[in-house]
Amino acid sequence: MNILILGAGGREHTLAWKLKQSPKLSNLFVAPGNAGTAAIATNLNIGVNDFEAIKTAVLTEKIEMVIVGPEDPLVNGVHDFFLNDNALKNIPVIGPQKAAATLEGSKDFAKEFMMRHNIPTAAYESFTAETLEKGYTFLESLKPPYVLKADGLAAGKGVVILKDLQEAKDELKAMLVDAKFGTASTTVVIEEFLDGIELSVFVLTDGKNYKVLPTAKDYKRIGEGDTGLNTGGMGAISPVPFASDAFMDKIHTQVVIPTVEGLKKDNLPYKGFIFIGLIKVDDNPKVIEYNVRLGDPETEVVIPRLKNDLVDVLQAVANQTLNEIDLQVDERTATTVMAVSGGYPEAYEKGKEITGFNLIKDATVFHAGTTLVDGKVVTSGGRVLAVTAFGSDFKEALKIAYQNIEKLKFEKMNYRKDLGFDL
Repeated sequence: MNILILGAGGREHTLAWKLKQSPKLSNLFVAPGNAGTAAIATNLNIGVNDFEAIKTAVLTEKIEMVIVGPEDPLVNGVHDFFLNDNALKNIPVIGPQKAAATLEGSKDFAKEFMMRHNIPTAAYESFTAETLEKGYTFLESLKPPYVLKADGLAAGKGVVILKDLQEAKDELKAMLVDAKFGTASTTVVIEEFLDGIELSVFVLTDGKNYKVLPTAKDYKRIGEGDTGLNTGGMGAISPVPFASDAFMDKIHTQVVIPTVEGLKKDNLPYKGFIFIGLIKVDDNPKVIEYNVRLGDPETEVVIPRLKNDLVDVLQAVANQTLNEIDLQVDERTATTVMAVSGGYPEAYEKGKEITGFNLIKDATVFHAGTTLVDGKVVTSGGRVLAVTAFGSDFKEALKIAYQNIEKLKFEKMNYRKDLGFDL
């Protein structure tokens, strides 16, 4: 089978690495890919939103399945583009259609979906520039801290949590009136602050059936002890030690089933991964957000724990026979530590040569922001590499991951040394 993965990060390299293990795979392509995918697949210099170029590549390379990594092309309707094209309509796309992708494309849409299907989440209201004064009044009715979310896609940076009421009002004005996040903050969702510990649950659905994948917890802040600015993710651990069987039962009955059934009831066709960002408040799950694809760096710990042939699993999604798959999961814990460019998540330099790959032992390095220049692997993004290792528990797995990340070197490389501190 010839498969194309859309995307360029650690998530896509991990999917490529896993697909490569399948005897059913013939040729693997990644667009645009990175230095890691270049070593195991054919990179195509095509942007994820260049649908016409994707079509040409699919027909030229006789692609039989397309896996969409990032959210952008899904929200922009890449799946619908295939369904509406006679030459492409029979090629399965792993990822929801545009209407369902709005679950990630609009925070307001996601909140309304949760309310409609009685899925537990924080109380909220949505505001625009026209209703700014009402927004101020709503903030005054809440206890601090205040949570403000840009409605649209803001590359993981559209959520602001503030303790001071006046700061929250100023931020609301900056988002709505001054377009701080561009069109993403034309609407802003204000919600009650939930105090608890976060985790992610991944669901794979074929539109009728579903499978719950391993849980994971990621670390978003740049600084030790969860301080500093938000990032795309500094590392992850799977499974989550505090997700007991009883707690997982609650997630299943209160969140997973109503989500999958809600998609059917609302006629939102969905074939692909659902990322459910949750918070454990007291002993109950509440949904923070939906993503319509795998998370990154959670993919780097979730996918390596799957024992199944990923081609088989994704073919079952395409054929709506996911109920026939017996999902096998490695009992061990997987952890990943992310190496980032100096200065990230603010301004950082690119083009730094990376060395030490040959020294890695008992771990796997997944490339995120890398590219090849004159045969050398160099940095090309903020989050550069993810080092994944297994262990009998998260402490052992982290120890091996940290031993290996120390062998990798590039100028101004940075990583968090305290993952798992809160478990």
